[in-house]
Amino acid sequence: MPEYYINEWPPFSPEDEARKENARVAARLILNAALTAPAGGGVPQMEAHLVYGREEMEKLARKMEEFSSANPKNHLWENVFKYEAVMIREQTDAVVFLGNYRAASDPFDSGCGGCGGIQGLCWVYTRRKVRLGRIDMAGSSPTTQVDGPLCLSRMNAFGYAVGSALWMANRLLVDSRPMMSVGLAGQKLGYCPNSPLVVGLPVSAYSKSPYNDVSPDYHVISQWKAVDGLRKYHPLVREIRWYDYRSWDPYHEEQAGSDEEGE
Repeated sequence: MPEYYINEWPPFSPEDEARKENARVAARLILNAALTAPAGGGVPQMEAHLVYGREEMEKLARKMEEFSSANPKNHLWENVFKYEAVMIREQTDAVVFLGNYRAASDPFDSGCGGCGGIQGLCWVYTRRKVRLGRIDMAGSSPTTQVDGPLCLSRMNAFGYAVGSALWMANRLLVDSRPMMSVGLAGQKLGYCPNSPLVVGLPVSAYSKSPYNDVSPDYHVISQWKAVDGLRKYHPLVREIRWYDYRSWDPYHEEQAGSDEEGE
């Protein structure tokens, strides 16, 4: 009879892959929730990527670790990227990337001044190349991690999309958290290529959320590192030469010795 057996241990086993497939189904619904979130004027402006698989998670984690040294004077920055890279590598089943492709090149044009500057003279226009009343993004070479300034109205819609995605994750009972580190690394890997700002939402369906209750130096004492440490020392214990199971049972020998002392 067909069966659907799920167990998160051992990792990458058939029963663990069945669990991951459930998380991926949830991730697809989370993506839908983001795309159908309220947006200014009902104008389509969101793009998304759904990424999963062991190789993809490893590439993403390595890119995040590269960014950990981008701000050497900020130890919190370094910790965020290193710790969250471990979360992606070890216990993330899928990642939803979200971006707003109109935030930089196609502002809402309300003249609100929310992007900076003064009302009616917005930085989105004054700090970018403009041709025929349109922003020209060709050849843009940002010197910061975020290619700003960005339209505040578009970013509000972006916030609604992220919030809707997290609401769906909550309703589907999977763990998720918006991560700047994941979005930045994913953007450099080519996900949501038309958006100036990308947010990553890792999705996990483990018994314990990997995104909370994180200890200091988590990247060196993670679950995989702990298991690998046990694998390293366990063979050494087995190589103790004074124990030969074929000729000596230490438990029965101790019992025999105690019986003799009693007589």
